[in-house]
Amino acid sequence: MLAAETKLSDAKSGHASETVPACSWKKIVEPVEPFLQAVTQQLVRQARDFDPQVVSYAEHALNNSGKHLRPTLVSLAAACFGKPNEAHVKAAVIIEMVHLATLVHDDVMDEADIRRGSPTVAAKWGNEIAVLFGDCLFAQALKLAASFPTTEVCRAVSAATNTVCTGEIIQTQQRRNFIASRRDYFRVIEMKTGELFTLACDLAAFLSSATEAQRTALKEFGTAFGTAYQVYDDCVDLFGTEAEAGKSLGTDLAKGKLTWPLLLAWERANAADRTSLESAIKNWQPENLSLVNALLAKYEVFEPSVQEIEKFLEQARSALCGLPVSAGRTGLLQLTDFLAQQTAALAVQ
Repeated sequence: MLAAETKLSDAKSGHASETVPACSWKKIVEPVEPFLQAVTQQLVRQARDFDPQVVSYAEHALNNSGKHLRPTLVSLAAACFGKPNEAHVKAAVIIEMVHLATLVHDDVMDEADIRRGSPTVAAKWGNEIAVLFGDCLFAQALKLAASFPTTEVCRAVSAATNTVCTGEIIQTQQRRNFIASRRDYFRVIEMKTGELFTLACDLAAFLSSATEAQRTALKEFGTAFGTAYQVYDDCVDLFGTEAEAGKSLGTDLAKGKLTWPLLLAWERANAADRTSLESAIKNWQPENLSLVNALLAKYEVFEPSVQEIEKFLEQARSALCGLPVSAGRTGLLQLTDFLAQQTAALAVQ
């Protein structure tokens, strides 16, 4: 999640009132707060619907779900056409459960201890429980999707879940493979992260009876914004701090996941430095971090990484041009500005 989803940017000076950005997370979500509260209430009810022996895992995962970026997208996209309703709340709950299921599984694969400032399910109860509980979350989300009177929602959620998991498989296959990862990086992150952002925007539009052109515009926004967010998240793992991110950092390096800054450094490096970088990732030890950081600095990859984020944010903004002026469209545009601000803040960490 965005660093600000777990800890609003009250920054390092400790003077929150002086450092909250003009386009703050609070300003964005304030108009949709009733919607997010309804989502939270439904997530609590969903947690209680699990078998009594599973409820403790569900409460830990569903009650520790950050600031609900994807439900915020559902609400704002719906607000492009009117007032969000109970169907939008249910869609947001479904998407959040799918997202949380992917995080539970990600934390097993990454051996991560911290997620949103709390122990991961795997760290608290072990990998076996975490894998099985992640499966339960997927199943619960699909069960809820099937409760809609139309099969369109369940089909869309199932397809998106398949795409997300497929993206994770491809990324896992390409660990430590610089050539393959460089070729497929953006396709993979569009599948892994962009897909649920796209689903959030599209289901909101569908449930608002939007036109096909409007649905397409919002899907394009979701894909571009989600891709920008994932590049940002990859930068956080290399240039950020755990206190700001609220999760374990460095797990991408430890697991051989080749993110955009690493791939840029490798692409720019001379033969000797490429070999050094490949060896550091292939034979990873915590002390290799200093070498990786030195190569990232040597080949000046931060600025071009930021430029890549800005490119996708501009695509996201352009996608909204055909939509009517509304509070929802304004909120979506504010999201892009906020992510740009969060990205810029990495430069001073």
